[in-house]
Amino acid sequence: MRKNKVFIACDTTNINKIKKIIAETQSSNLKVGYKFGLEFLNSKNGRTFVSKVKNKTIFADLKLHDIPNTCASAIKAIKDLKVDYLTMHISSGLDALKTAKKVSGKIKLIGVTVLTSLDNKALKEIGFNKDVKKIVYHQAKLASKAKLDAIVCSAQEVKIVKKVFKKEIITPGIRFSSNINDQKRTLTPKQAYRNGADWLVIGRDITKGNIKKNIQTLIDHLNQ
Repeated sequence: MRKNKVFIACDTTNINKIKKIIAETQSSNLKVGYKFGLEFLNSKNGRTFVSKVKNKTIFADLKLHDIPNTCASAIKAIKDLKVDYLTMHISSGLDALKTAKKVSGKIKLIGVTVLTSLDNKALKEIGFNKDVKKIVYHQAKLASKAKLDAIVCSAQEVKIVKKVFKKEIITPGIRFSSNINDQKRTLTPKQAYRNGADWLVIGRDITKGNIKKNIQTLIDHLNQ
């Protein structure tokens, strides 16, 4: 039976907390990876810690967003970390995406669509005149053209993305309950998988409180 795949968002600078998260999220029922973002990878000990993690699927959520040469140089600079996945904003443009893909090697390059903290109102404030779904669809086509390995999008947009992007789809903004915090476009784990997500990204719902109990809650939720 195919295991459901989950990236645990390790959003802290506390190494002991990270070790605890990794130790307590091991499960024979799930394929678990670990997502490290700007907070941890920019912290004093974060980079060193990630470079020493063995036999785990590691997702470096750096969300590169720059000119082609800078994106390519940044990818080369983190190759010693031996991460499995790396994020880059699709809005960096086709040239930057292609240049990054050329140097990424074994690292799976993930295109980031519209952040899940944004909604139509927020996009209008930035200066976009299209709604979220149209922009995400357009970005997914660009990711496909650049031959990216995966896409990050809201679980609400997975079905749209799947029409034009045929590789892995990773969905943040996953919530067990209606407490959405700073996310705007959220769904439950079951809804996300039903829509066709390959990986979920879950943070606080797993890492806050009793981690083992939270993992079991997720497994129970998926088995209902």
